[in-house]
Amino acid sequence: MQTLSFEGQVAIVTGAGGGLGREHALALARRGAKVVVNDLGGAVDGSGGSVSAAQAVVDEIRAMGGEAIANGASVTDFAAVQAMVQQAVDTWGRVDILVNNAGILRDKSFAKMDMEDFRLVVDVHLMGAANCCKAVWPHMQAQNYGRIVMTTSSSGLYGNFGQSNYGAAKMAQVGLMQTLSIEGAKYGIRVNALAPTAATRMTEGLMPEAVLAALKPEAVVPAMLVLAHTSAPNRTILCAGAGGFEAAHITLTQGIHVAIADDAPEQLAAQLSAVTNREDEQVPQSGAAQGQLEVGKAMAARPIGA
Repeated sequence: MQTLSFEGQVAIVTGAGGGLGREHALALARRGAKVVVNDLGGAVDGSGGSVSAAQAVVDEIRAMGGEAIANGASVTDFAAVQAMVQQAVDTWGRVDILVNNAGILRDKSFAKMDMEDFRLVVDVHLMGAANCCKAVWPHMQAQNYGRIVMTTSSSGLYGNFGQSNYGAAKMAQVGLMQTLSIEGAKYGIRVNALAPTAATRMTEGLMPEAVLAALKPEAVVPAMLVLAHTSAPNRTILCAGAGGFEAAHITLTQGIHVAIADDAPEQLAAQLSAVTNREDEQVPQSGAAQGQLEVGKAMAARPIGA
């Protein structure tokens, strides 16, 4: 088996002052990476802030002989994120890896949720990831190399009661990953997503103690390392938790063709089970696949000579 080494590489891990982000930062450092440990140092709901959490992880890394620097930027502040990336470049000359891990929770059912709580969660998870990607992108383009790991969630991929804001933001990160993976390919930038199941501050109130004990954050880290390595795939969603690893796919069924007609809605309703039939479904390589499939069916349905 290939040893996954990160010697000579520079990584930025956001939300790395505790929980899963801390484990990511420590694992990268153990395998040779120089690490920017970013953490706002706020509460789970995003309130407050202190660089002390990030500095504590930096101290751990340095104590084991690694190299790390602390950064307390909020990922929602693009200027601060740009300064963080420049700090890494000024210190070590490059940025090879970005792990978008920072996040907050403000859980409530949609009926009871304040829209400000919805907006803030989307701002941290989606815009925070976009800000970080935008800040590292020109550096990765210039060096023709980069690895970006988004942190998505089963709450976004499949839904979860009380997490409409969090789920929307996490699924949006997958959409961002899909396009950046296409745009970055010619520059050697590979972009993937990780859906972790781990016991952290953000999940401790959501699961029984016995389950939390099985879901140690460090069990997720191997998937992050695979997605951040030079040998990483591109445009892959890995799920990880308690030592289990899976892949999630956004697929497109073969569907049907219904001619443009007044009764087209009725025809569609009558054949909906055929539309949702998953036999021979595909994982599209880009959004163009949907149009190609639909136009292809339309052309095949045309009368000969028409």
